[in-house]
Amino acid sequence: MARKAAALHILVKTEQECLALKQKLAQGASFQQLAKKHSLCPSGKRGGDLGEFAQGDMVPAFDKAVFKGPELEVQGPVKTGFGYHLIKVLYKR
Repeated sequence: MARKAAALHILVKTEQECLALKQKLAQGASFQQLAKKHSLCPSGKRGGDLGEFAQGDMVPAFDKAVFKGPELEVQGPVKTGFGYHLIKVLYKR
C-alpha cells in the first residue's frame, strides 16, 4: 500500500520570490496567509492545503521532498515544471 502524506505548499514563478517568502516564514509569517496572497496554485485559496495524497501522485521532485524531507519544516525552493514551491509536510503515514 502506498504511503500517504498531507502538505501545504506555495507555488511561485521565480526562485527569488520563493526565497523571499521563505525569509518571511522564518520571521514568523503565516504559511497559510502567504499561500493565499502569493500562490499560483488553486490550493492557495485554501492556504496552500493539498489535502492527503499518495506517494507517486505528485511530480517526482515534489514527491521526493514530501516523502524524504522532514515534517512541519518549510522546505524549498523545490523546482518543478510548474515553478518553485515551498512545502510544509503536515504528516506522513
